[in-house]
Parts: sequence; structure tokens; C-alpha cells
Amino acid sequence: MLNGQTAVITGASRGIGKAIALSMAQNGANVAILYERNMEAAEAVRQQAVGFGVEAKTYSCNVADYQESKNVCETIIADFGAVNILVNNAGVVKDNLVLRMSEEDFNTVVDVNLKGAFNFIKHLSRSLMRSPAGRIINISSVSGMMGNPGQANYAAAKAGMIGLTKTVARELAGRKVTCNAIAPGFIETDMTASLPKEISTYIDTAVPLKRMGTAAEIAHVAVFLASALSSYITGEVIQVDGGLNM
Repeated sequence: MLNGQTAVITGASRGIGKAIALSMAQNGANVAILYERNMEAAEAVRQQAVGFGVEAKTYSCNVADYQESKNVCETIIADFGAVNILVNNAGVVKDNLVLRMSEEDFNTVVDVNLKGAFNFIKHLSRSLMRSPAGRIINISSVSGMMGNPGQANYAAAKAGMIGLTKTVARELAGRKVTCNAIAPGFIETDMTASLPKEISTYIDTAVPLKRMGTAAEIAHVAVFLASALSSYITGEVIQVDGGLNM
């Protein structure tokens, strides 16, 4: 489905990013696996990806840093020759009520989740525009659509990502580049493994499908949006949340 294409996935050493990287590799895409700190985890993902018969490389990067992102993007293009697919998945959470949230925690979450996406779109846009059909996929969140107590920074960043998605979709449509967002709900990852028990009760009552989603279910949508099957879809936000925000 994605044979011969190159996909860049930020935050790809674990969770949703890992699942997306491996699904794209399984569907024939070469993958650039971006991580910040956990080199061993990223290398494990690379080895799994190579097992699908594609080329895979790892790159350490603080996506919030404009110049560092630029340097890494240039290296990726030099290594692979071109980039066809960009998945902005890197993210952090630093939850607290607004009254208790520090300026540093607000800035850090916005810088990684939102500015990081801008940085990679900015630095890879020319390569994507040279592609026969470039694809940008931003991982947002239902928190950015409905708000969530204790997540003013995260919800603001993820809502901003939706505005970024729609604007980039309009700006790059003339060059056959699509830009869409995926808004996950509660997804089983390392990040959600430590959630308190009352969250399970909340999921049973608030989520019509009465369960968390899996990283693989997000990855399936990402592969669809990266493929020719989605060629007439741009500027959209696809919720993958079990009906939480319907």
C-alpha cells in the first residue's frame, strides 16, 4: 500500500508512534523513527521495522527545538532521498489545574505538542510538495475538541494542532499534499497504564464502546490517511475514541 515511500514519525519509540511506524513499515514504507531520549526503545522499533523488508533509521531530536528539528530533517532527506509522509505524534503531558499549573509546564507541553508539529511541517514541506502525493498526519486528541479538566496546556496544544492541520491543508492543497488529524480518545499505552481506577469506571459510563482503544487502531487510520485510499480527504479530524465525543 505504501511501497517505496518514506514516512517520518515523531515520538515513535513507544505507544501510538511505535504502532504507526510498524504499521507503515508492514505496509511497505521506509521509516524514519524519531525519539528524544530512549535510544534502546527506538532501536528495538527499528529492528522490528527492518523485519518487514524496508529501510529504517532512528534519529534523536527535541522536536520543540527549531534548529535541531531543521538539522534532523535535512539528515533524513539526505539519508532517504525524499519524504512522502509525515506523522506528528511526539507529545508530553504535564497535567494540573490551571490554578496550580506552572508557566514552565504550560510552555513545555505547547512547545512539544504544537510547536514541534509546526517545526517538522516547516522543515519537510518542500520535500512533501515534491512528492507525487504528500501526506501530513497530525495526532491531536479529543481533549483538544472537548476540553479536559487538568489539561489546559495539553488541550490547548491539541486544539491548536487542529487549527494548524486545517490551515496547512489549505496552503498545500495546490501541491497535492493532504493534511489531516487523528483525535484519539482513551488509548491503551504506557501513558495510560497508571491511570487511577476511577478512570475505568468513567470509561464504562462515558465511552459508548465501553473500553479503551489500542495503539494499533490509531495506526490503522494513520496508514489509511497515508495511502492513496484517502486521496480526496484533507483538513479533516478523524476521531478514534469509541464514541466518547459524539
